[in-house]
Amino acid sequence: MSTHLTTVAGVPVDTRHFIGGERVASTETFTDVSPIDGSVLAEVSRGTAMEAAAAVAAAKAAFPAWAATPRAERARLLHAIADGVERRLEELSLVETTDNGALLRSHRRGVMPRVAHNFRFFANWLLELDHEDFTTRGHTNHVTWDPAGPCVLITPWNAPLMLATWKVAPALAAGDTVVLKPAEWSPLTASLLADIAAEAGLPAGVLNVVQGYGSEVGDPLTAHPDVRRISFTGSVPTARHIAASAAANLTPLSLELGGKSPLLVFADADLDLAAGLAVEQYDNAGQVCLAATRILVEAPVAEEFTRRFTEKAAALRQGDPREETTDIGPTIHPRQLEKIDGFVRRALEAGARAVIGGHRGEGQYYVPTLLTDVRQDSEIVQEEVFGPVLTLQTFEDEDEAVRLANDTRFGLAATVATGDAERAARVTARLVAGTVWVNCFFVRDLKAPFGGSRHSGVGREGGTWSFDFYCDVKNTVTAPKGFKDHG
Repeated sequence: MSTHLTTVAGVPVDTRHFIGGERVASTETFTDVSPIDGSVLAEVSRGTAMEAAAAVAAAKAAFPAWAATPRAERARLLHAIADGVERRLEELSLVETTDNGALLRSHRRGVMPRVAHNFRFFANWLLELDHEDFTTRGHTNHVTWDPAGPCVLITPWNAPLMLATWKVAPALAAGDTVVLKPAEWSPLTASLLADIAAEAGLPAGVLNVVQGYGSEVGDPLTAHPDVRRISFTGSVPTARHIAASAAANLTPLSLELGGKSPLLVFADADLDLAAGLAVEQYDNAGQVCLAATRILVEAPVAEEFTRRFTEKAAALRQGDPREETTDIGPTIHPRQLEKIDGFVRRALEAGARAVIGGHRGEGQYYVPTLLTDVRQDSEIVQEEVFGPVLTLQTFEDEDEAVRLANDTRFGLAATVATGDAERAARVTARLVAGTVWVNCFFVRDLKAPFGGSRHSGVGREGGTWSFDFYCDVKNTVTAPKGFKDHG
């Protein structure tokens, strides 16, 4: 067996880069560790500027032929990749759970089926993508989506394969070639995706995977003059760094960044529903950018809401994410656990009260936490924790609810619980957010635009918005005269 193969949950995974259709090893590696028990999973090839340049060169070389590939053939290949994902759904689920600690049952039932759907959706959307011609003073306007070129896609660790394929699928559908740089804390399923794409018949160089640290391989990728698009999901500081790196080449960016989203619970809401929505925010150990971590409750029902919330939260089972009965797994990495604990310790020292939790569990687990008696201008209310930590504040009326909801630098999402449809319409119209859910959470249709406002992001992806980003949108204006008759 190759020294570059590791076995994770019984699944062989190649730890080398995938560049130009070939596996490429680096001279150095980085260690990938499971958050479940701290065991070493692999020594993964650690990319440098050399691998970055090779991957971009491979993507550039493959681009003309891929861009010229008919839509129907591109769509067929995307469906073939989806078929491969479905065939290997159990393997992908096992590897990703072991690598990033998210629930195995969620991967089996929701996440990995969604990975396949990402490819199928954009394959089908590509075939339907069109714009009705229109006229201007007798001249015909015809809009087309031309493939832009090589894309660099940088993805996070909290839902590695699903979030990667939110980007990879539309980029490939658009006729672009891709260099995918997965997060170094959860790189393994990206390697499996490369295998699946190759088995599906995707031409060499159309999808490349380069692993490593941002400063070593991410910087030369985002600064490369041959890169035509950069899409990034992650933190605000990293986004600033990427934007500065891309600025010299004026490379277009799509940035989906952090959140500090509110859940507004009005007195007329179904409180059982609202409490259930609040408890949902502990999903994936709170490591969800869209999570509504700031619970804002109308004062008259705050006590009753808190009672129902704590009852539901007490029923959650925290433990090994591979077990069917587990509801909350570990945090991804010791550094992330320390960050979460630091936020909570500082909040408690500043006067916050822990209704539940407020401390670490064993290993890399943080106990689900709800903090109250927090100030609006406090760190715990204003900054993204990215862990199972929620805050609870009260409000007196709609105006105060909206003011508190909008009073952060973020604007990724918001959730509203109310029994009044007119109130829902009034409040949602005033919220600053890329996505607003009313009496539900995390319902996501790929036809809809997705992205954030303020420091939560730049641009939108999803449906035609994805093609608008991954393509050079062209309008051809044709005069009704001047053509010779060749009849």
